[in-house]
Amino acid sequence: MTVPEFVPLDFVRLDESEMVARARDFYGLMRRRRSVRSLSSEPVPRECVEYAVRTAASAPSGANRQPWRFVIVDDTRLKREIRVAAEAEERENYKRRFPPDWLEALSVLGTDWHKPFLEDAPYLVVVFKQSYGVAETGSRVTNYYVNESVGIACGLFIAALHTMGLATLTHTPSPMGFLARLLKRPSNEKPYILFPVGYPAADATVPVIARKNIEDVVQWNQGTGS
Repeated sequence: MTVPEFVPLDFVRLDESEMVARARDFYGLMRRRRSVRSLSSEPVPRECVEYAVRTAASAPSGANRQPWRFVIVDDTRLKREIRVAAEAEERENYKRRFPPDWLEALSVLGTDWHKPFLEDAPYLVVVFKQSYGVAETGSRVTNYYVNESVGIACGLFIAALHTMGLATLTHTPSPMGFLARLLKRPSNEKPYILFPVGYPAADATVPVIARKNIEDVVQWNQGTGS
């Protein structure tokens, strides 16, 4: 087994007041994030999307396998093909596949099978999870905690886009096999999430929703000390 090399940690400890200020500011920024289903076709700097992917790819992963692939689409024809295929699946979902309770849950969000944002957005970023890696010799390499690792990376991607003033939503048409076919991905890569990326349309609206209170999502198991 190869002995790993270690280097000193690049870490800057902050004053507690600075820590709290940063935490408060970041929360204030992220609490305004919303999933946007009406996107402008206005061009977005390519560098912004690249840095969002760089940020996502900095995520921790099982055994550092980094089991993700980000496929960025800006070709008009290909975006059209993706929309047509996605809407075909979603039409079946809304008309026949989704059970009544799922449709009721979605009704408050105002969604349906129409997905114009797949063409309107200047970029589509399709994230694939690598169920296993492939070595230079062609042999399989085991990846660990694939779903968890890719999920964390996608969370960082969303946060990065919002921080730079761009909008997106997590689109997961089911089934998503058409994405692997259209984007010509190898058999070890499975579609995970599709992100349309752009500016919100001038007339974009979002549903009125409520997020759970902090008391509903956290439990402190506080010790009494020794």
